[in-house]
Amino acid sequence: MTTLTDDTLPVTPRAMRDEMIAFVVMALLLASVPFTGVYPFFVMQALCFALLACAFNLLIGYGGLLSFGHAMFLGTAGYCCAHALKVWALPPELGILVGIAAAFVLSLITGYISIRRQGIYFSMITLALSQLLYFIYLQAPFTHGEDGIQGIPQGHMFGVFDLSKPTVLYYVVLVGFLAGFLLIFRVINSPFGEVLKAIRENEPRAISLGYRTDQYKFLAFVLSGTLAGFAGALKVFVAQNASLTDVHWSMSGEVVLMTLVGGLGTIFGPVVGAFAIIAMQQYLAGFGQWVTVIQGSIFVICVLTFRRGVIGEIAHYFRRSL
Repeated sequence: MTTLTDDTLPVTPRAMRDEMIAFVVMALLLASVPFTGVYPFFVMQALCFALLACAFNLLIGYGGLLSFGHAMFLGTAGYCCAHALKVWALPPELGILVGIAAAFVLSLITGYISIRRQGIYFSMITLALSQLLYFIYLQAPFTHGEDGIQGIPQGHMFGVFDLSKPTVLYYVVLVGFLAGFLLIFRVINSPFGEVLKAIRENEPRAISLGYRTDQYKFLAFVLSGTLAGFAGALKVFVAQNASLTDVHWSMSGEVVLMTLVGGLGTIFGPVVGAFAIIAMQQYLAGFGQWVTVIQGSIFVICVLTFRRGVIGEIAHYFRRSL
């Protein structure tokens, strides 16, 4: 993994300042979207996937663990949140908590099973577990099989905010994304995050220094899976449905694509990658199945010309931390 991180800048006051300035600019741009005439559903969907990609990036970009099963956290949280909202008639805030709790429990179980393996073995175990859950959800009564859970009520968050209004829903999703992003940012720049980076660069040396690397990787896996579940719970309110698409292995592949296009191991890279991929799906939908071919071609071009990803190349060129 060292080839992906050999240009990483150390955490300095200047680097922190650059990142905070970039965060403020990003937050202001996103907050102004309802006043620009941009289709809000597209941006809300992109924000959900951006949070999912950031959670995935925490695991692979800073922990060096490649998971091919992150869709199981997104889909599990979505199903549980949707069920809680529609069948149990819980308010939105409690529905989100149910989804997050389900993803947390799932990450504990799957992390315990997979984290003791390394490299491709870890990746294959996460893929196998994700596919196992896919077929469980295909047959489970509460998921309604291939039809999914449709017509999910949006309700009033905290009894005040009417989520059926697009502008209100947009800002709720935006606040959720920014909260998750800041949590990931704080983790990355904490002592825990520094240990994760040390494990990524040289795990035997980290072990020799006395760190219990399996425990750190397990905690990173649980945190990443829980945040991915948070993204899945938010997505339920945007799409008003929960379906097998969110649990399928292709969704895990899309998250990998978003992270690599934006910049692996960068803070803002997954956000840019998520917006790029969702924009292609949204605005190239007229090409039908050729959208997948176009995405693949762009991915090949990015890999060949932007080894560090879009944000990674920009940060390297200007010697800034992004």
